[in-house]
Amino acid sequence: MSARAIDEPHRVSSQLELLFDLTFVVAVAAVTAEFAHGIAAGHGLAGLVPFLQVFFAIWWAWMNFTWFASAYDTDDVAYRLLTMVQMGGVLVLAAGVPAAAGQSDYGVVTLGYVIMRMALVTQWVRAGLEDPARRRTAPRYAAGIAILQLGWILRFFLAENGVLPASSVLPFFVGLVVLELAVPRWAERAGSTNWHPHHIAERYGLFTIILLGESVLATTRGVEGALETGKISGPFVVVAVSGLVLLFALWWLYFLGPAGDGLGDRRHRSYLWGYGHYGIFAALAALGAGLEVAVEQSGHDVVASPQALGYAVAVPVGVYLALLWAVHVLVIAQPVMFPAAVLGSVVVVLSLPLVTPSVGVAAVVAATAAVCVLLVAVTIWTTAVAARAEARRNDSQ
Repeated sequence: MSARAIDEPHRVSSQLELLFDLTFVVAVAAVTAEFAHGIAAGHGLAGLVPFLQVFFAIWWAWMNFTWFASAYDTDDVAYRLLTMVQMGGVLVLAAGVPAAAGQSDYGVVTLGYVIMRMALVTQWVRAGLEDPARRRTAPRYAAGIAILQLGWILRFFLAENGVLPASSVLPFFVGLVVLELAVPRWAERAGSTNWHPHHIAERYGLFTIILLGESVLATTRGVEGALETGKISGPFVVVAVSGLVLLFALWWLYFLGPAGDGLGDRRHRSYLWGYGHYGIFAALAALGAGLEVAVEQSGHDVVASPQALGYAVAVPVGVYLALLWAVHVLVIAQPVMFPAAVLGSVVVVLSLPLVTPSVGVAAVVAATAAVCVLLVAVTIWTTAVAARAEARRNDSQ
């Protein structure tokens, strides 16, 4: 298992990676559906922390595989079989999402992680044995992952048997998360792995598309729920169309910046860039849940108030815009999203739910989509103006 070159030309996602991503479609759909049910029942705020916890488990499993594959995707028989085992672990994790999000029962999720981590630790041990240049880095990864997995198992049994007080469950979880995030930083101090910047940028882009697709799926579930009433109202059409426009605008904004070149030039910022995407990805998943309930309520009544539904759409969009600008700034020399435009958009979007009782959920969703479309237009226009000015300067020289 030799490391792949960081400057390998035309490096793209393999067919195995694309197949692996499909298992996360199931997991993300499950956590989005559970969060949507909580929002519709008027428990959106109470369900936010469980949603973020479960989504971290999904995202971190994807991260572990993605960065390892970028450096060591040898595509031989052993690699493929171990990847299949990890895929099985993801499916077990997905099966445990409803219980984890609804009853805080992480037993099945923990089992899924055990299956995934067994295969991943084996991959790192293999890399340590067969890649002389990473004889110190790979064992650090293997040891760190294995020890922390024991920590997750311990957390589950302590909580399950009542040994861990209810007030300590969340702090215990946060502590393990911090240690999980620290493992790559600690391991790479012994020698950086050969992850490919353009490959990583593409992988993150593909996961973004998966999450946008999940939002489309969630909205479709909302449409099905609304259509069960046998009538199509004006607000129903407005929310459905505005939701599609909104998702398209968010997709457009994400792919405005060439992250691959930036990651290649600023590899030391890859941690912040990669970890910052947790918020971006979670916001997209939460937006899918919010849109599902917003569409559904246009056909029949839900327990949640109109203002709560407005926030269920606006807050994820605001978080997405702010974090997207932040990760662009980290790696792109000349960010295409201007801070004043982003800040103004975030302020307007987060203010819109305040008028929901007067104008309705449909109007708030439509206005949110309009703000994002305007941000896309302003960004494209200012980028074009800057490009023309740069061209004139070059011609004059």
